Amino acid sequence: MKTCPTRKMPLTASAMDFFQLFVPDNVLKNMVVQTNMYAKKYQERFGSDDAWIDVTLTEMKAFLGYMISTSIHHCESVLSIWSSGFYSNKSIALIMTQSRFEKILKYFHIVAFRSSQTTHSLYKIQPFLDSLQNGFDSAFRPSQAQVLHEPLIDEDPVFIATCTERELRKRKKRKFSLWVRQCSSTGFICQIYVHLKEGSGADGLDALKNKPQLHSMVAKSLCQNASGKNYIIFTGPSITSLNLFEEFEKQGIYCCGLLSTRKSDCTGLPPSMLNNSATPQSRGQYRIRMKGNMSLICWYNKGHFRFLTNAYSPVQQGVIIKRKSGEIPCPLAVEAFAAHLSYICKYDDKYSKYFISHKPNKTWQQVFWFAISIAINNAYILYKMSEAYHVTRYSRAQFGERLVKELLGLEDTSPTH
Repeated sequence: MKTCPTRKMPLTASAMDFFQLFVPDNVLKNMVVQTNMYAKKYQERFGSDDAWIDVTLTEMKAFLGYMISTSIHHCESVLSIWSSGFYSNKSIALIMTQSRFEKILKYFHIVAFRSSQTTHSLYKIQPFLDSLQNGFDSAFRPSQAQVLHEPLIDEDPVFIATCTERELRKRKKRKFSLWVRQCSSTGFICQIYVHLKEGSGADGLDALKNKPQLHSMVAKSLCQNASGKNYIIFTGPSITSLNLFEEFEKQGIYCCGLLSTRKSDCTGLPPSMLNNSATPQSRGQYRIRMKGNMSLICWYNKGHFRFLTNAYSPVQQGVIIKRKSGEIPCPLAVEAFAAHLSYICKYDDKYSKYFISHKPNKTWQQVFWFAISIAINNAYILYKMSEAYHVTRYSRAQFGERLVKELLGLEDTSPTH
């Protein structure tokens, strides 16, 4: 299965061209309309705001540009751009005044009002997520091997390291869990799934972290468009289960997952394979039990590791290469799992530092800025696979700088570092 963009971009394609594969002008125009509608309704209810004038498309692009700039410079507050401190940026601060930016931020909306038919808690962001998903589906053909996981989107480690305990306690925890289905050969995120923490109900985030059946629900949502495509899905212990893998196999989706007796749903698995052997084992030894196409592998490497798979034959041999230990024999499923998860870890290390630093209080806004960050990372991946990359060869930081300047309408769009 060939991994490639579905559309050939010209040699002269800009960072904005790649970004707008996912966030086109019609989406930005809708943000303009909804923001102006919300501002009007807000003022009807709470009193006139004489400093407000309707936002334009040009201003909305600049607004996004300012927010995206925090993913490159990692300033804790976007307002630092207009300050005289370390994170001030006079080259872009002149495009819009701080007071105008703060007004747009106050009224910014994707969906201004809840319709009478809306029951979904993410109604303020769902149309944007749907549009983004359509863009991901139409712009890229992923590889056969994909991974379901939670991307690394935690707080900026540099900021956390310099925070006092009091400041950390004041920062609100995220009220949602973000999961993705990701192409393991390129890092392109094919699908996003957001699960909200809504009270302490049965489907809240706290329950999600403790109940494998809810992780199973996440997996089904992420793979709803993958049926019949013979994808191989790699999963962590919280998702891996016999019932889920058998259900996926009926849909033409094959799996390879790490199994944990503590975190996984082990229903239907033989207890003898879930208990560690009493006799000492050497590195690379393994036991296998099969049921149809499904294999349960217990492999030893300074500890017992269990894998459940219907994507690889248990008789196929592989090898894990360690710098100190050399080659350790293993089934091919173990080698494949290690290789694909290693790539995702490298992706997280490389791209997670480019998530937008702005931390709003409203959950839908947090989801929005995470989604925008993912869209930019995906845009850069497509850029690297295009002919345009061979002309300009921008790094991820330079690509972000270029996008910010194009959104702000600056003529000088050359990267600064």
